[in-house]
Amino acid sequence: MPDPDPTAIPFVEIVPPGRVDGRIRPPGSKSLTNRALICAAFADGNSILTGALRSEDTEVMIDAVRSIGISVDVQDGGRTLSVDTSGRSRGGSPDQPTQMFIANSGTTIRFLTAALSAFGGCYRLHGVDRMHQRPIGDLVTAIDDVIDGSIAAVSAGGCPPVTISSNGWKGDRLSVAGSVSSQYLSGLMMAAPIANSHSATSGHSTAANSSPTKRIDVVGELVSRPYVDMTAKVMQSFGSDVTIIDHDSSVAVETGAAAYQGVQYAIEPDASAASYFWATAAITGGEITVDGLCANAMQGDVGFVDVLEKMGCQVRHTDDSITVIGGPLKGVDVDMNVISDTVQTLAVVALFAEGPTRVRGVAHNRFKETDRIGDLACELRKLGARVDEHEDGLTIHPPVSPTAATLETYHDHRMAMSFSLAGLKIPGVKILDPACTAKTYPEYFADLERLIGHAHRWSR
Repeated sequence: MPDPDPTAIPFVEIVPPGRVDGRIRPPGSKSLTNRALICAAFADGNSILTGALRSEDTEVMIDAVRSIGISVDVQDGGRTLSVDTSGRSRGGSPDQPTQMFIANSGTTIRFLTAALSAFGGCYRLHGVDRMHQRPIGDLVTAIDDVIDGSIAAVSAGGCPPVTISSNGWKGDRLSVAGSVSSQYLSGLMMAAPIANSHSATSGHSTAANSSPTKRIDVVGELVSRPYVDMTAKVMQSFGSDVTIIDHDSSVAVETGAAAYQGVQYAIEPDASAASYFWATAAITGGEITVDGLCANAMQGDVGFVDVLEKMGCQVRHTDDSITVIGGPLKGVDVDMNVISDTVQTLAVVALFAEGPTRVRGVAHNRFKETDRIGDLACELRKLGARVDEHEDGLTIHPPVSPTAATLETYHDHRMAMSFSLAGLKIPGVKILDPACTAKTYPEYFADLERLIGHAHRWSR
């Protein structure tokens, strides 16, 4: 397929800077912001969230909870959110369900589907065309076993829109598949205290039929396990009693009777976003410090630096920062199941390594904002790499002589941010639709400019 005409679509071209040294603090974690918003929205009492991320994914979550009477006051450029639950009420009716537009935010639709089914009311959750191609059937099936009402994913293949008509949950034991997305389990975990709170206060028959202890069993493989641990920690910060049970190769979660309580909650910088800056050090042979994160951060994606270390970088840790120092890079064979949001970042670093890099354990990446295996391979080949696709990942053979190219981003924020890294070393790389980074990091290209010390070339 020929390269797209860059004059027809906005693009940015990164001007290679040479060695890059510096330090940066990325914006707040999207994963933590949206989890904290769910817990705060359904808590008893009000909450203040600090260090929050302002992006498309968090804005659609805020708009959705506002539609059921929850006040979210956005302050400090979006970094502080004051959540007032005093006006909260069930949404819609069977004839006129509350409409919630979710854009292409997987966390928002999965977390809200579970939470709203537990809270009760009538809703229709829908998004952009790509959202209606992203599977949610396993989550809907899990909820269908306990809902006092009905739930359906109405697009082919068990995809959104999702329709909900609920009086809460009437059961206390669920099972959910874990091989497509850990967000299904996280959504059910966060919904369980909402179901308990609803049963205790609504006056519906669910109180008589449901135990305050909820158990969720994971069927089969659980991908991206660190995100489940993160969910449990956020829930505990809002007063929930939650326990993750590991037994042999199986995982289950139990939640107690405690309802969420309003709190003041501080959100870490985004570790997935930090991966681009650590990769900048690796690619340019520089030294980059990311402030606000440490080895014990709640986000598993800080483990990306361990992969860079295996490739030949040096890594330094403090209690509030992680520094990567670039060095001669070599290819690695790595299972990235638990840090799958950094696969695209690593794939671009692999272009500049000696020898091939094999990425394993990320079959579920095909069901993200785009096919993050097939589409990633397509664009890497434009840069001169040979890429072998596998069922669970890909192998990147670095080019002998990288070539400039105009790269598609598929409306995927992580494609745009990752491919920008190729332009740190290869002159003439153009990234189409750079504004798609607004999904999770609106200021990414501006922050990268400040870090490398000069401006990008932008289309006019």
